[in-house]
Amino acid sequence: MSQGFIQKQHGQPVKRYVQTMDLKNDPALIAEYRRRHSHEEAWKEIRKGISEVGILEMEVYLLGTRIVMVVDTPLDFDWDTAMARLATLPRQQEWEEYMAMFQDCRKDATSDEKWQMMDRIFYLYED
Repeated sequence: MSQGFIQKQHGQPVKRYVQTMDLKNDPALIAEYRRRHSHEEAWKEIRKGISEVGILEMEVYLLGTRIVMVVDTPLDFDWDTAMARLATLPRQQEWEEYMAMFQDCRKDATSDEKWQMMDRIFYLYED
């Protein structure tokens, strides 16, 4: 983090969704989960599908067993429609089933059951 991150500029107002989930409390599984989300290991079909449904940016953060996902979308983005479409794209179901071994949830849980939407309660208000 000492080098910072490049923040994508979308050239348009965006909606932001933030979700959270817990991973299994197993350091080896968490290390593998982290590795599977690296640029080299994340499946190209998954990244392509995320973009294809209209998501502009997706980031996942990790602290201990807690993961937080930040998703930026255009203002006209409909979450439910996009997630239903995403579920039909190549390898998406396979990815979900594979990721379930790392996640602290039922093996057959849907994405909506795993990922809990968070409410924004603070930002740097402009006076």
